[in-house]
Amino acid sequence: MVFKEHEKPKVTLIKSKGSFIDLRIKELLKSKDLIKVLVRRDFLTVYKQTILGPLWFIVQPIITTIMYVFVFGRIAQLGTDGIAQPIFYFSGTMIWTFFSTCLQKTSDTFITNASLFGKIYFPRLAVPISYVTTGLITFGIQFGILIILIVYYVLKGMSFTFSIYLLLIPVLIVQTAALAIGVGLIISAFTTKYRDLRTLVNFGLALWMYITPVVYPLSEVPGRLQSYYVANPMSSVLEMYRFFLLSKGNPSFLNWYVSLAIAFILLILGIIVFNHSERTFVDVI
Repeated sequence: MVFKEHEKPKVTLIKSKGSFIDLRIKELLKSKDLIKVLVRRDFLTVYKQTILGPLWFIVQPIITTIMYVFVFGRIAQLGTDGIAQPIFYFSGTMIWTFFSTCLQKTSDTFITNASLFGKIYFPRLAVPISYVTTGLITFGIQFGILIILIVYYVLKGMSFTFSIYLLLIPVLIVQTAALAIGVGLIISAFTTKYRDLRTLVNFGLALWMYITPVVYPLSEVPGRLQSYYVANPMSSVLEMYRFFLLSKGNPSFLNWYVSLAIAFILLILGIIVFNHSERTFVDVI
C-alpha cells in the first residue's frame, strides 16, 4: 500500500490493562458492530435447523407455564399470593430463564470462544455483553406475551392498578443481568482450569431455582427459613418483580437493597477475576 506524503497510516496500539477493573469502555463502544455480529451468531446457533425457529421464544415459556400450573398449582396446590396462576408462573419463568441463560453462557465464555480469542484481539467483555443483549431481546418478546396475558385476565375481571413502581422494573432487569454476568465471569475463570465445573453449573442452577420463589411465593416459605432467603439475591428480584408489575405480595424493600448490593459487588468481583484470567487463559486452554 502506498501512502501520500501528507497521509499517515492509522496505527492501533494495544496495551495491557492497567488494572483488573479496567473496563475499556471506549473499546467496547467501538465494538458495537462486533457485538451485533455476536448476537446474530447466538440466534443462528440456537435456532438453526429448527422447525419453529424464533417462535421457541414464545412456545418454551408457555409450555413450561402450563406444566407448572398443572404440577404446582393443581397437584401441589401452592399459593400464588392472589395472582392468577398462569401470570404467576409465566412471570417467574421468564425472568429466571433470562438470568440462568445469561449466567450459563457467560460461564462458558472462555471455553466456547477459545479459538476466537486466540486468533484476534477485541475487548473480551464484548462476548458476555452479547449474551445479555440476546437475553434482553428474548425477555422483551416474552414480556409482550405477559402483557397480553395480563390484559386477558383483566378483561375477565382481574383487578389491576397502574403503579409508579412499574418504572422500577428496568432496575430489576439490570440487577438480574449484573448478577448473572458477575457470577458467570467468576465461574468462567475457573472453568479454564477445571472443565468439570461446566457440569456443576447446570446442576447448581437447577438447585438455585428451587430455593428461589419461581414456582412459589415467598409467603409459602416457613417463617424460620425466610431469613435465609435474604442471602439469595434472586429471591428479592422475583418478589419485587411481581410486586412492581401486579402490586401483589408484601416484599421487603430492605431485602431488595441488600440483593442489589450483592449483585453489583459480584459484578465488580467478576470483572476483576475475568480480567485477571484473560491474561493467561490461552496458555491454560
